[in-house]
Amino acid sequence: MAKQKLIDAVRGKRTEGVPWVPYAGVHCAFLINEPADKYLQDPKILAKGLVETAKRYKADGIPLVFDLSVEAHSLGCELKWWPDNVPSVTTHPCSGKTPEEAGLSLPTKDMGRWPLLFEAARIAKPQLDELDCALIGGICGPLTLASHLAGVRIFTDVYRNRDFAHEVVDFAGRVGAVAAGFYVEMGCEIVAIIDPVSSQIKPETFREYVSPYVKDAIKVINDAGCTSDFFVCGNATKVMEDVCALDTHGFAIDEQMNMNFIRDLAMKHGKGFGGNLKLTLALSLGLLSPREDAIVSLAAGGNIGFTFAPG
Repeated sequence: MAKQKLIDAVRGKRTEGVPWVPYAGVHCAFLINEPADKYLQDPKILAKGLVETAKRYKADGIPLVFDLSVEAHSLGCELKWWPDNVPSVTTHPCSGKTPEEAGLSLPTKDMGRWPLLFEAARIAKPQLDELDCALIGGICGPLTLASHLAGVRIFTDVYRNRDFAHEVVDFAGRVGAVAAGFYVEMGCEIVAIIDPVSSQIKPETFREYVSPYVKDAIKVINDAGCTSDFFVCGNATKVMEDVCALDTHGFAIDEQMNMNFIRDLAMKHGKGFGGNLKLTLALSLGLLSPREDAIVSLAAGGNIGFTFAPG
């Protein structure tokens, strides 16, 4: 386990060997025989699962949680809990109102599950430090959080009702900056902005609704001396130049992306890049050999700015 090696890779530097990050999420609960809903609501169990997973997989870094409902929950969105997955957001306070009209305010540390996460980080961080494993915070990106707040209407509002969409996404971006500050305070060495919805839009839409509204969160992370990352999902080829234009140190991609293309793009922009172990085809379905898939990804990624992780 090598925390600094991971930090260097995310920052686009050459490393001796490739760092490894399992985005374990609620798989941590499975490894300690706990249901996901209980795991995500008990700080002691969460910390236990996190540390045990880091040990088992010899991780160089591990996310505190991989749950994009945290911010929405702290803003009053109701959740549907599952024993084998992260919770689903079921109510959308901005489905017919702007954040101001809905009475929403920026989250504080005593709202939603933030107290739980602070406590879990307090327990787990010293143990992860002993393992030389970085703690990674993951905030919900502005467009994805906007979809939690406004529901599916946001996908048409970004074209048909731009003023409303900008109000919701602007608020989501400010929430992200607050969340980034929370993860910095928890001791996370790396903080990632995770915005899966942003891979499903046109480049010009990304530049209008994502690029401006991640700036505050990125500034919080970078000003604190932490390492910033941006995660996308799906085939985000069309927006990758815009992802590289963000002021993050690095980015991470989905299994659907071509690793040679991503490697060359990252090196062109001096960014770190992460992926590309096939979570679905290799790890979940077994249609590809995980060992052979890993070898291909490691060979393509090289040792300049590359973090090996599930896509």
